[in-house]
Order: sequence, then C-alpha cells, then structure tokens
Amino acid sequence: MRESSDSPVPAEKRATFPPLPYFDVDPAYQVPAALNLEPRESVLQLPTSTGQRRQMRRIGTLKFTLKGQPLTLSAFVDASTNDVRHLFVPFGDLTNGTETYAGGRYLDLERTATGIYDLDFNRAYHPFCVFNAGYDCPYPPRENRLLVPIRAGERLGAIGTNSEG
Repeated sequence: MRESSDSPVPAEKRATFPPLPYFDVDPAYQVPAALNLEPRESVLQLPTSTGQRRQMRRIGTLKFTLKGQPLTLSAFVDASTNDVRHLFVPFGDLTNGTETYAGGRYLDLERTATGIYDLDFNRAYHPFCVFNAGYDCPYPPRENRLLVPIRAGERLGAIGTNSEG
C-alpha cells in the first residue's frame, strides 16, 4: 500500500500509511464450500460506492457451514468478461459499520475443477474505496449479507476513514 504504483492510497498519504489491521487468524473461519452452479447465469446490477451500478454475473452459490450454521454466498464474475476462472464473493456481516467497512468486504476465489472451495474468511479484505473515495466499489447484494459476525480478515483501524455504505 505504501510503495506500489497500483496502491489505492493517495500518493501524498503513502509515507505515513499504517499497517493494515486484521483480526487474529482463526481456523474456524476457514471452511470447505461447494459451488452449486446456476442453471442459467443471471446478471445483477450491484450498487457501488460512487452511486453507479456494476453488472455482475452470478455463477453460482457457495454452500458452507460456519460455526455450526449453514450459510450461502453467491459468487460472481464481471458481466463484461467471459473469464470465469476467478470468482468474486462480496459479503456483508454483522461487523460491518463497527469493526469492518460498512459497505462489506470481499473474497476472491480461483475456480476449481471439483467445485469444492477453501472459503477462508481470514483472507477477507476491504475494497479500495475504504482507502480512496475515488474507487468505485460494488456493495454485496442482499443475498450475500450474512446475519452472523465474521471476525476474520481485514478490519477497520485508524485507516477506516471512508466508511460510507
């Protein structure tokens, strides 16, 4: 975040940018998930942090159990591409707005041949709009708003200044 030319942190703030804060790694937040493919992929228009809408194709639904509770998350790809090798999983949870960005967090998954995924919430990260309001970040759809707290992955610290969402 400090040195990369691709950093979302404005150049004038990089020298003093603090380390990213994370929840302690918790193996309970790393679970297997089965991807049930959509019979017909649907396109959703996800609202974004800048008031735009981003067209995303729902590839399928990840089914998993977290701390004894069965849950699901939809997995997406950008509707403008035919590349389905990388899945985008935006999600919200009960930590949003207090411990994590109000607009949710993201997980990225590489497609597997088996349809079984290592869903590791310890790898959950904030969208770039947390660091720079100029980024256009999609919000998770209602179906990806989990009614449980996910205290894993990136969390807010002194850097969480753009907390609209």
